[in-house]
Amino acid sequence: MPSVIHSFDPPERFVAGTVGPPGQRTFFLQARTGPRVTSVALEKQQVSVLAERIDELLDELLRASGADGSSTIPAVSPVSLEDNDPLEQPIVEEFRAGTMTLSWDAEDQRVVVEVFPFTEQTVIEPGAPEEEIEEAEPEEMFVVRLPPGAARAFCKRAQAVVSAGREPCPFCGAPLDPSGHLCPRANGFRRTTAEPEA
Repeated sequence: MPSVIHSFDPPERFVAGTVGPPGQRTFFLQARTGPRVTSVALEKQQVSVLAERIDELLDELLRASGADGSSTIPAVSPVSLEDNDPLEQPIVEEFRAGTMTLSWDAEDQRVVVEVFPFTEQTVIEPGAPEEEIEEAEPEEMFVVRLPPGAARAFCKRAQAVVSAGREPCPFCGAPLDPSGHLCPRANGFRRTTAEPEA
């Protein structure tokens, strides 16, 4: 069992957010209960996948239990639970996220998100017996247990945070820097964002 478990059941606040300008943003998951705040750094893609998977899990549960109209799972994010405030300051990174797991606790009606620190994988010799492969126990763990409405609100904000970065190139879809980028569809010419006409 990890020696440090940052547990929030449920948190007063659980959000994804960023620090820095577009193109240089650092992404965080942040949970708060009272004065206790935990922030975990992660990649943009991890935020996107986590939000997508939570939405898919809730949609599946809604389909399975909502036939009689008695489901406690909202189909969309409740407006009263939406959170557009900035991240809590100061941001102290506990660790960088590696593996994340997602589950549903049917007894407590909670979405459970577990985040483990990133670690370098041990190089495994070809032909090594499986029973000799030992995975190191993580030293820390970040666990958040969310009611369905709060989970939907997390997803909506996370998707907005991910899409709020640099504009995509209209030709290749890659993100555009203010100075432009070398677009593979422009035969090596640099494409720039269009200057507004005066």
